[in-house]
Amino acid sequence: MAIANRVETVVGSKEDAGSKIMRHAGLLSGQLQQLRTRMYPPKSEKTLRPFLTNEVSKLTSIPDSTLKLMSTEGRGPVPSRLENNHRVYTLAQINELRELFAMQKPADALRFLPRRRAGEHLQVLAIANFKGGSAKTTTCVHLAHYLALHGYRVLALDLDPQASLSALFGAQPEVDVGSNETIYAALRYDDAERRPIREIIRKTYFDGIDLIPGNLEVMEYEHETPRILANKSSSGAIFFERLKLALSEVEADYDIVILDTPPSLGFLTLSAIYAATSMIITVHPAMLDVASMSQFLLMMGDLISVLNESGAQLDQDFIRYLVTRHDTNDAPQSQVVAMLRHLFGSDVLLPTAIESTAVEAAGLAKRSVYELELGQIGRDTHKRAREAVDAVNEAIVRLVNDSWGRT
Repeated sequence: MAIANRVETVVGSKEDAGSKIMRHAGLLSGQLQQLRTRMYPPKSEKTLRPFLTNEVSKLTSIPDSTLKLMSTEGRGPVPSRLENNHRVYTLAQINELRELFAMQKPADALRFLPRRRAGEHLQVLAIANFKGGSAKTTTCVHLAHYLALHGYRVLALDLDPQASLSALFGAQPEVDVGSNETIYAALRYDDAERRPIREIIRKTYFDGIDLIPGNLEVMEYEHETPRILANKSSSGAIFFERLKLALSEVEADYDIVILDTPPSLGFLTLSAIYAATSMIITVHPAMLDVASMSQFLLMMGDLISVLNESGAQLDQDFIRYLVTRHDTNDAPQSQVVAMLRHLFGSDVLLPTAIESTAVEAAGLAKRSVYELELGQIGRDTHKRAREAVDAVNEAIVRLVNDSWGRT
């Protein structure tokens, strides 16, 4: 049925604001569902493309010639063949190769399988800013994909009620995420309804990445917490401790947790800051965005002071600023970036997330640049975007490795 036929008209009276907003929400949700059905037909699931042997070699540092020899001799995972007879591996098979080489060459095990070792703490990385359009979710998904492609075990946690991160992993918030299936299920105050965090974690199509999806339900925590604080009716952990305690239940299962925080400084964002061992603050290099970030930092500083007064100790490995949607040919943007580097020095990551049609095209298809195949976009455009995204992620991984005491 066409959308126009479903639009209800208000006869004889002016439509009130609440009704109009609800009607528009229904229209947009229906349209998005139609688009999703076209992109991903019923019963279909997102899948990750296979990787050619030269790509596998770059990701694993296993020589291309060694991969071909192993395939010929029937050792290790068996690759598939394309129509042109080129060998391709799934990401799961790439991880099999990593584990095989890590066992065979224990002295070089970290080079092949960089998962954290005994004594290395779970890295909980919060991506934050309350200004919309600062590319928080884009940063999250590209970092998660990069880490998984390089052998890390990742948990992606969507704390944003808009749930864009969930959608990028194929979990449409209005359709695929039901009641008590978000992080709220593990944080809620009513003991009878609360669920262990392990029960709400989902496997994704991207080997090495698990997901806790979001939707509007996560806002219940913002509504419920003030009531609990006012009535002093909770016998469990105080609000800002609950996320950290929930994550501790699955600490052994992951190397890195990525928190996509809401675009606000509410109770969920405070919980994320307290749970985080590190933070990336995204900033678009425009004066309005920088002014907004200034207010964000002031408010965050005040709230952290309140947490400290409550006995909460924040001990983060690093806090860095990431310049996003950066047009390197834009003179005003260059001035803003120069100002940030002058003010904050090395706390501003040297690589920047450039503005690119490749990133935009991938986003429209609900993908990252790592999921694009050759031919889907211009080779040079794709190469430039991939190199820029890689540089950002490599810089973050270096910081993580430093926090683990690795050289």
